[in-house]
Amino acid sequence: MEINGVYIDETYAEAFGAYAGRVLITACSKTWAQEAARSMAGFGTSVIGCGCEVAIEAIEPADTPDDRPGVSVLLFAMSKKAVQEQLINRIGQCVMTAPTSACYNALEAEDRLSIGGKLKFFGDGFQISKRLDQRITGNGSSPRRFWRIPVMDGEFIVEDRFGVKKGVAGGNFLLLGRELPGTLQAAERAIEAMRKVPDVIMPFPGGVVRSGSKVGSRYKFLNASSNTAFCPSLRRAVKSELPEGVGAVLEIVIDGLTPEAVGEAMRVGIRAACGPGVVQITAGNYGGKLGKHHFHLHQLLAEG
Repeated sequence: MEINGVYIDETYAEAFGAYAGRVLITACSKTWAQEAARSMAGFGTSVIGCGCEVAIEAIEPADTPDDRPGVSVLLFAMSKKAVQEQLINRIGQCVMTAPTSACYNALEAEDRLSIGGKLKFFGDGFQISKRLDQRITGNGSSPRRFWRIPVMDGEFIVEDRFGVKKGVAGGNFLLLGRELPGTLQAAERAIEAMRKVPDVIMPFPGGVVRSGSKVGSRYKFLNASSNTAFCPSLRRAVKSELPEGVGAVLEIVIDGLTPEAVGEAMRVGIRAACGPGVVQITAGNYGGKLGKHHFHLHQLLAEG
């Protein structure tokens, strides 16, 4: 299969199940909501070394519980416990510390984690419980519980419990380009298109990763290492997967609340990336050993 002269490899991306949480951060202005969200999303590129994968969702919330500007953040981790720990740490250290911020659950799910119920103790006994009625919550569900924690600019409002559900992490595709500038431009086109898809994040810097990894290492203390088969400088030293003429490879990793969302993001991203400078597009998989979610490139593109 070819799109705009770019060869699409007949392969699949192998993704794995992960647990997801979504938070809605509000503040007195969009600038401060974004500052809190960026801080929360810091050091959240990969579960390999960061413990979670987290990023700001590009699609802005239509409304917020307190009618203030808001930013949505998705977080993925390998267990419910890990999601809880990451949310507590990141909301406590990055959102509660940001001027005028508040933090709400934004994921409807049967399973719910105590987050504000743990952070409330920062109030040193002066925290106050608060409930919002159905009219304010706007979803017809039972009233939601919040905590008002005293802070130096007033009070920090945080929801008592946050939803958690199974999602998909590790959807991916690789751009094989002649030179780095053209390959990077293709990646930027892909990210711009993918950010219009709801319920997904691309957790690496700017959505793009140059240090793609493989499972395992020659060093026993590492469980992942450089994907040497796709490193142009190692073409003569290892069993390379790169055709002649490829001088740069960039990978895009996608996490989403559903397999459908990840598949749609991959579809629009690959189509947007196809253009001058890109030789081939492929995907990373491990023969089905890593995860149960398989996104076949030809099938995805045929559906579009």
